[in-house]
Amino acid sequence: MSSTDTTPAEAEGVTAIFRRVLETDDVTADSDFFLLGGDSLVATRVLSALARTYGVELSFEDFVLAPTPAGLVELIANAG
Repeated sequence: MSSTDTTPAEAEGVTAIFRRVLETDDVTADSDFFLLGGDSLVATRVLSALARTYGVELSFEDFVLAPTPAGLVELIANAG
């Protein structure tokens, strides 16, 4: 991952992706994607946005194990 190609992951950025994909403003860094009504199909949109924004490819299993913006930020940081 090159710093010129990606932005460091931050909770607010990932939260904004959740808000856009789930079409709700009711998302915090600790909000569980699936409890907010997200499903596996919508999760792929989040994973795609994370890959475009942060240059990190996470699996659906990663997403299931860390379904919050804060959890995903940690996974992204560890992947980079």
